[in-house]
Amino acid sequence: MIRTAIVGTGGIAGVCHVPAVRAQAHRAVLVAAVDVDAARAEAFAAEHGIPAVYTDLRTMLAEQRPDVVHLCTPPFLHADQAVACLESEAWVWCEKPVALSLAELDRIRAAEGPAVAGAVFQHRYGTGVRYLRERIAAGTLGRPLVAQCVTAWYRDDAYYGVPWRGTWENEGGGPTLGHGIHQMDLMLAVLGAWAEVRAMAGRLERAVQTEDVSAALVRFENGAIATVVNSVLSPREESYLRFDLTDATVELRHLYGYSNADWTFTTRSAGVTWDPPDDLPSSHTAQLAAFLDDYEAGIRPDLGRSTMELVTALYKAAITGLPVRRGEIDPADPFYGSLHGGRPEVFR
Repeated sequence: MIRTAIVGTGGIAGVCHVPAVRAQAHRAVLVAAVDVDAARAEAFAAEHGIPAVYTDLRTMLAEQRPDVVHLCTPPFLHADQAVACLESEAWVWCEKPVALSLAELDRIRAAEGPAVAGAVFQHRYGTGVRYLRERIAAGTLGRPLVAQCVTAWYRDDAYYGVPWRGTWENEGGGPTLGHGIHQMDLMLAVLGAWAEVRAMAGRLERAVQTEDVSAALVRFENGAIATVVNSVLSPREESYLRFDLTDATVELRHLYGYSNADWTFTTRSAGVTWDPPDDLPSSHTAQLAAFLDDYEAGIRPDLGRSTMELVTALYKAAITGLPVRRGEIDPADPFYGSLHGGRPEVFR
């Protein structure tokens, strides 16, 4: 059995990660829960039947020797915790954002050895995206031309009452990093490598250090052009993706997860159809199955560097007012070490 542990026992751990592990009960078992809040950890373990409880990650790693660790902690903790797990030879499945900067992400990758790390990007694993990627690869929908990627969510002032939210030091960025990253990752999964980004961002309403809205234009290596909007100021919440190809338009409207019913297909020709072979919703459960397949086969999962590079480029483009090309943000670039590029006051 694959011995798994959950670090951070907040909402997403119980709602998403525990059911994902339970669905893999034929090959995975939860052996420990870790949280700095002992009472919360004890309650979480009691609710979910987890035998061991810890308030210290390294103690848990030494005593339990888990095979896989689920990191469900606040973003500013991820890099140090991921490195500690990797050094103990435990694989890491980390919630987004995996890191607060490309520097932190590369530090995690550099710590890999017998164990490796992967990012939670569960929207890649629903039937709709898998089917769309197959159709594009086969050329049956034509060439991608135009795309729209919208994360229009709403987070009120009370949401930012949690001390680590809305700060560069602890959350790393605003909705571009912490909310829109899922839809942008999905866009990249469909359209492939991006080439250039131009952007604007601002703090319009929330009392935070970071932005609360951003907008960008992205050109892809295949020539397609996309618009991207990330907002936490939108009362009617929606996650929306639209892909216009030469022979079809494919749209996805959902909020935090989708099934086949959330896709719309429009074609120029009666001979072009949309007929997915099954209906696997996007979910942590779907991705964990693939992650454990990788674990058993010894295949390195994706840590989401291309997506993090796009996020970083969007911030750089918005703050500097200049276009940013893929590959230009190297260790000498101020935006490599932080998404504000050394200008944390930019949105104040």
